[in-house]
Amino acid sequence: MCRDLATEVEKLLLQPSAYVRKKAVLTAVHMIRKAPELSDIFLPPCAQLLHEHHHGILLGTITLITELCERSPAALKHFRKMVPQLVHILRTVVTTGYSKEHSISGVSDPFLQVQILRLLRILGRNHEESSETMNDLLAQVATNTDTSRNAGNAVLFETVLTIMDIRSAAGLRVLAVNILGRFLLNTDRNIRYVALTSLLRLVQSDHSAVQRHRPTVVECLREPDGSLSRRALELSLALVNSSNVQAMIQELQGFLESCPPDLQADCASGILLAAERFAPTKRWHIDTTLRVLTTAGTHVRDDAVASLTQLIGGAQELHAYSVRRLYSALAEDISQQPLVQAATWCIGEYGDLLLEGSCEETEPLQVEEEEVLALLERVLQSHMSLPATRGYALTALVKLSTRLRGDNRIRQVVSIYRSCLDVELQQRAVEYNTLFQKYDHMRAAILEKIPLVERGGSQVDEEAKESKETAQLSEAAPVPTEPQASKLLDLLDLLDGPSGDAQHPRPLDPTPGSALIHLLNLPCAPPPPAPIPNLKVFEREGLQLDLSFVRPPGTPTLLLITVTATNTSGGDVTHFICQAAVPKSFQLQLQAPSGDTVPAQGGLPMTQLLRILNPKKAPLRLKLRLTYNHFGQSVQEIFEVNNLPVEAWQ
Repeated sequence: MCRDLATEVEKLLLQPSAYVRKKAVLTAVHMIRKAPELSDIFLPPCAQLLHEHHHGILLGTITLITELCERSPAALKHFRKMVPQLVHILRTVVTTGYSKEHSISGVSDPFLQVQILRLLRILGRNHEESSETMNDLLAQVATNTDTSRNAGNAVLFETVLTIMDIRSAAGLRVLAVNILGRFLLNTDRNIRYVALTSLLRLVQSDHSAVQRHRPTVVECLREPDGSLSRRALELSLALVNSSNVQAMIQELQGFLESCPPDLQADCASGILLAAERFAPTKRWHIDTTLRVLTTAGTHVRDDAVASLTQLIGGAQELHAYSVRRLYSALAEDISQQPLVQAATWCIGEYGDLLLEGSCEETEPLQVEEEEVLALLERVLQSHMSLPATRGYALTALVKLSTRLRGDNRIRQVVSIYRSCLDVELQQRAVEYNTLFQKYDHMRAAILEKIPLVERGGSQVDEEAKESKETAQLSEAAPVPTEPQASKLLDLLDLLDGPSGDAQHPRPLDPTPGSALIHLLNLPCAPPPPAPIPNLKVFEREGLQLDLSFVRPPGTPTLLLITVTATNTSGGDVTHFICQAAVPKSFQLQLQAPSGDTVPAQGGLPMTQLLRILNPKKAPLRLKLRLTYNHFGQSVQEIFEVNNLPVEAWQ
């Protein structure tokens, strides 16, 4: 019907009756939304309708042009020539008023102003000449609009959005940020929320201008409204840098102590990430992490304990200081599981320094050997301790057997857990008991302090991790014990029938003589496979998804794909879920991801392992679905990956 009546509506656009022209313009807007291919029919009349003085016709025409520009590149190019005319119309509305009856609270026709500003934003996006034409007008609207009324705030906010989207001058962008800063002082919560959301979008491109409003943003953290405090938290974390990290972290830690439970996880993770990136000293970094673990330990990220232990291990001069701080924190509270895990690890490694009393950086602390052992036993017996926490405590006790004198007491505690219902704890206890009985002469060497290296860059860490995984996979094939890859094959072979038995590599003879023959028979060993190049499959608003590939030499039909998600934007990507599908001839197994949050500004990447069995070595196609929250919006992306490297499946 739209196609049949389009020419009739075009004729009605130029009818003498203003009422008919207004209705025809509104009909044309709906037609374009239904059938965008009719755009060319309505281009010529729009130029004439822009000269109208009737409020309804002009407002409808601006709406029609907006719809045309959003749906047709040809229309966008056509109407960019009319930017000076649109600028003239808006300047007339601002300075002299368009029609008195359409003014609201002293603001001249705010609905028409907002609609023209939206159209200018579309026309000026990525176009230097159009942006230059409207710069002076935008500055005039931004400085002359009354902010005491809501209508004026609506016009100002639309002006700010236009300045942000077009190629505006630097001074104009600073003016836009200052307007948003004034919005933060408004009593209306909706206006403050809009300002925080807009500043969060601007923080990457105009960081120094947004930094001037940092005190006001921090004040918004104390808002009772949960949505406002969440936005203020996200913006505060984005504003942290090396020059203000200590002051900002102190404010955020104060907020962490009183914030609602649903914000504690985001706040704790943000503080730990900012401390890791901008810490001025290692001691400050340790103190900050310890305070977060003490305040909101149950809400921290999964890697917080590993990061803290690696940080302490790499700072030899702070070993005594760290073990004393952690011991004191553990003695006060054993309910925060990440704190308990980090403290028990540190006591197990450096418990001897705890008894020496030689640390000058803390208050004098007299600790007896019995007190240390009693505290670890208390952790083991507590109903609040997770199985993983008990594992940390049991290992710490065994390590202390070479550092303290309470050897017999430790042996008794370890022997109790040989009949523990938890399989992991039982296995540890049995192995440690065997170490005490059969290999006591080797115990001191086995339980010595773990050497930890300094953390390098993320790229170095990823390469080392990938090479380590490859080495483990290549070594797993000749070992008689079943590796994870062969367990997967066992599971999949049950579906394929008994023929799958032939796929298992024959284990090597474990005798020393045959091992020596295999070691010396290097020329007969097959050459290592060439590395498979990585592949970038997704990128949007700073979130990037890369695939890396490994094919274990012992199982050529198995492909291991590591999905790595990184985030260079200013806001965390939360509730991240990656799902995959393959054709029916393949068999896919998804491992659990390393987390569901991708930290902002190039933080620790999130990884997930996909195991794909390709028995027919057919060309591999992969379909991915990503769901996540970013800048307060829920996003879902579904796409196919058809350009996988040939080495991944041939």
